Amino acid sequence: MSRFRNEVAHLQAHVKTLRLGGVALFVVALLLGFGWWSAPRDLTIHVPPDLRSGSVRKWWDVPPESVYAFSFYIWQQVQRWPTNGEIDYPRNLHALSAYLTPSCRAFLAQDYEYRRSSGELRQRVRGIYEIPGRGYGDSPSTRVKAVSDRDWIVTLDVSADEYHGSEQVKRALVRYALKVVRMDVDPERNPFGLALDCHARAPQRIETSPTPGTAAGHSQGDSP
Repeated sequence: MSRFRNEVAHLQAHVKTLRLGGVALFVVALLLGFGWWSAPRDLTIHVPPDLRSGSVRKWWDVPPESVYAFSFYIWQQVQRWPTNGEIDYPRNLHALSAYLTPSCRAFLAQDYEYRRSSGELRQRVRGIYEIPGRGYGDSPSTRVKAVSDRDWIVTLDVSADEYHGSEQVKRALVRYALKVVRMDVDPERNPFGLALDCHARAPQRIETSPTPGTAAGHSQGDSP
């Protein structure tokens, strides 16, 4: 009789072990499901523009050429006034707000008010472009300085042209030192995961030999 009781007790213990194992597997499945659900659905990977050679990078690493391309593109769009600076400048700030830090947006809003009150915007058409021979490919080591893995200082040498109607009123050759920070907070509006933090130091007028078909740098005293 005791042999049957021992067998029943053994079977009951085995069933209890199986139940505990089933509960443990269920908990593990819940944890795995939660991890899968909370995993990012999209990853931004910065690939160097020159794909003639291979590149091995950590997915969170941002190469300097990507930082430079982002900085120049966004800054060029901020500074582009196709018809009327009084309307285009604030419109740019609103449209590109996801690519600017809050402090940079506030600074540029103050710049807009200053330019508007001093008459630098009304009916002004403006655009900037890289000075030939002074782009990233010509001196990459001096164009992007990594402060940390989340902060960079980018140097842009550009020509800023402004027109009032059909008359060119300004051509300034300017060196901008822009701060760039990692700000991956809104992938829907900013897939780059980077943001401009405006000037690392004040813009500087630069001297360069004029290229064929262009005039030497000059202005009427307006801001760069």
